Amino acid sequence: MTTLSITEASRAGLSALVAAAEEGRDTSLSRHGKVVAEVVSAKEIAQLRHDRDTLRDAALVMARFATDSGVRTTLDQAMEFFDLNRAELEAENAEEGQSDNS
Repeated sequence: MTTLSITEASRAGLSALVAAAEEGRDTSLSRHGKVVAEVVSAKEIAQLRHDRDTLRDAALVMARFATDSGVRTTLDQAMEFFDLNRAELEAENAEEGQSDNS
């Protein structure tokens, strides 16, 4: 990977940086000796985004696995917790259905 200062990259021109990226040659851009950006191909960015999404999904699965106690709550248990019963829910759903049809 090539590292250029912003000034050097400006002199080289955008076309040269894009051409290098298309050929698979990444270019780091630095300001005051610190890398602040990189020019890479669209293919590379697409792969990195795909990998990021895959890692995020894997981390979510692992977190769920690590914190899953195996305890499940039934609908009846949830309704009892919220002091609801099936008749009240059915009446509420019927009211909403009627107001939606109006």
